[in-house]
Amino acid sequence: MSSPNDHKPPSAASSDDLKGLTILLVEDSREVGEAVRKHLELLGARVAGPAATTAEAEGLLNEHPPDVALVDFHLREGERSDGLIARLRKRGVPVIMLSGSFEFPPLPSVEGATFLEKPISEAQLLAHLGPLAEKKATR
Repeated sequence: MSSPNDHKPPSAASSDDLKGLTILLVEDSREVGEAVRKHLELLGARVAGPAATTAEAEGLLNEHPPDVALVDFHLREGERSDGLIARLRKRGVPVIMLSGSFEFPPLPSVEGATFLEKPISEAQLLAHLGPLAEKKATR
């Protein structure tokens, strides 16, 4: 039987919440990408990126096969990440799309991706990434 002290409240993240999880981070804003990377690393994740383009992301994908990808939809110079998302999904990599706006026509290439609108809180990230880290830890 567990005591109430055995569980952290959702807002009390620790440095091992995402331990062992490898995350591909695709974000065209250098400042946002670095902030997200540092935060994910503080939570225990290994982060490949941030990649600002799909070409950079493809390179990282081959070097560091991810458990999950956090992908901004709108990248540099009008580039969209829907092709990258389709390739990730085909490889079986769960994708969490991050964007300030999800105003675009339905795209079959992004079906199955989780959509989160920026700004994203730590609680939102942990709600989606925590179960993936727990699943990996039990393998």
